Amino acid sequence: MSARGKGEARLDDSYDVIVVGGGLAGLVAAAELGDRGKKTLIVDQEGEQFLGGQAFWSLGGLFMVDTPEQRRMRIKDSLELARIDWMGSAQFDREEDHWPRQWAEAYLDFAAGEMRPWLSGMGMRWFPVVGWAERGGAFATGHGNSVPRFHITWGTGPGVLKPFIDRVRAHEAAGRIRFAFRHRVTAIDKKAGRIAGISGDILAPTSVARGERSNRDVAGEFSFRAENIIVTSGGIGGNLELVRKAWPRDRLGSPPGHMISGVPFHVDGKMIGIAREAGAATINEDRMWHYTEGVKNWAPIWPEHGIRILPGPSSMWFDAKGNRLPPPCLPGFDTLSTLRYLRGTGHDHSWFILTQKVIEKEFALSGSEQNPDFTSGKWKEVLKQRLGKGATDAVEAFKRHGEDFIVRDTLDELVAAMNALAGEKLLDPAHIRAQIEARDAQIDNPYSKDAQVTAIHGARAYLGDKLVRTAKPHKFLDPANGPLIAVRLHIITRKTLGGLHTNLDSQALGADGQPIDGLYAAGEAAGFGGGGYHGYNALEGTFLGGCIFSGRAAGRAAG
Repeated sequence: MSARGKGEARLDDSYDVIVVGGGLAGLVAAAELGDRGKKTLIVDQEGEQFLGGQAFWSLGGLFMVDTPEQRRMRIKDSLELARIDWMGSAQFDREEDHWPRQWAEAYLDFAAGEMRPWLSGMGMRWFPVVGWAERGGAFATGHGNSVPRFHITWGTGPGVLKPFIDRVRAHEAAGRIRFAFRHRVTAIDKKAGRIAGISGDILAPTSVARGERSNRDVAGEFSFRAENIIVTSGGIGGNLELVRKAWPRDRLGSPPGHMISGVPFHVDGKMIGIAREAGAATINEDRMWHYTEGVKNWAPIWPEHGIRILPGPSSMWFDAKGNRLPPPCLPGFDTLSTLRYLRGTGHDHSWFILTQKVIEKEFALSGSEQNPDFTSGKWKEVLKQRLGKGATDAVEAFKRHGEDFIVRDTLDELVAAMNALAGEKLLDPAHIRAQIEARDAQIDNPYSKDAQVTAIHGARAYLGDKLVRTAKPHKFLDPANGPLIAVRLHIITRKTLGGLHTNLDSQALGADGQPIDGLYAAGEAAGFGGGGYHGYNALEGTFLGGCIFSGRAAGRAAG
């Protein structure tokens, strides 16, 4: 049984269902279990201040299809178009992709149907301008979103979590759900070959702030009995050793020698291995989603803390030697192709070069803490930040304090500072000038042979981009548009696209493909459904969406 802390009510020994992980998928599953009257325990290795997991730090974007928000922005979307985009991006090509494909089809039906009214009924609301992420850049049958589908939730990540936390807390008050914080699972227990419960270590209390690295001091042991276990423990993005071990060298080359982390330290992937020891199969572990626009957080919370830039389409992208990246490696277009290209350069960093006009309109930073206006859910704050003079306060803070940001009045001064920051003279100012001058020569006409300039014109044909996301085309070397800005970019870890193999009821499958009675998995631990419903590429907004959808399935099936 579990020990109890001072003033803490004793936890029972036995439950109908135990949920391992107090992030979004676990909370959704527990809320559904509570609705069904199931006696449920939520176990998490972190303290109560971490409740909500990675989702708390997110921008709160959800992939939804043919919504009122899209229609008000004159976007014509449909389930059929979304299916073409998803399957063209996923590129399912393995025998074990049967269940991931089934999950993808099911999520698309959900995203085009029940998802928005169900979430809206719980009080969720969305920013009226729909974002256009992962635009692709090749053929209509290939990777990318044909139309904007990224719906930012009012309140960002905390706003996504709130209705589920409220539901779980109501069940807690009614005695149906209990929490066991600072309980680290080390084994899924079996009896006579069947799931029987969990056991592990009670960790010492911690008072660190949310996201900070907490202690791993063992203060005791515990065991709980349950015939149904749901694993919702997240992926491997905070464990750089596991990321490098799973890195697909055949597809992406060698892993970077230096990476920064887009998720907290506790996202360690260890529970996936524990589920595997209990008989669960993992698939598609080589499929991962790491961004190429990471910058070091000037005020870090967790180890190697990085923030992803959410770029508009105008920044010029150069590799470490000053060569402009080729299409479709454009800002915001094709993450995996860009990662593959950059790993072939032999260097771990790349560069954006842009102007003050671009940073003011196009630069956003990922995460709830970097977008306090959206997180507040107040129109007054959003209008002040997004339509006021200069970039947002968070971006301006990075421009002033971030070690990866350089601001200079002339290109020669900028390139000299870039070389100094890199620690070696890799960049030739004449070579960079020639590329920017050639790009600037394309700005005089409303059409261009330059793929990026053409993409900028295409982006501004969408009302949302023209209003708040894409700067009017201008010449970078015109001093009136300055100063010039360079940003050193790092590869930043983020999501595990593969994971525990599950069927549509979120039941974990064994190596023989058959369900393991009593064992379930959801969220990132299950590749957001099936062991990888994204395939090779994500369309964005599908991580939180997948946690909600797979967590709901698990909570409706377990027990």
